[in-house]
Amino acid sequence: MIFKRQDDLKKIKEFLGMVENHKVELKRYKYPSLVWAVQEGTVYYAFWESEMLDRFGLANVDGWDFEEDALFCPDWLVEYDELDDNDDEDDDDEDLKKYLKRHQPEN
Repeated sequence: MIFKRQDDLKKIKEFLGMVENHKVELKRYKYPSLVWAVQEGTVYYAFWESEMLDRFGLANVDGWDFEEDALFCPDWLVEYDELDDNDDEDDDDEDLKKYLKRHQPEN
């Protein structure tokens, strides 16, 4: 997994508000950094002290503390081409039309 980093405190608070993770206390960090990776619709994330990431580098991050479904995360965090969505929306529309046609009451 390739991890990314976010240091903007407003975006970090937005993220925490959306995922509603009450286990994370930002006051424990002097300068918090959100580190995350997306794989198959799941966001794997952890919080680090920015100084630690600066010193050792983002490439040395090899784990995470929490997981969340990408649907519950802000748009800026998930690039939609990263999601492995094998469903084709056109197929879904056709399936719905067939279902409705079969289950529509006859007049």
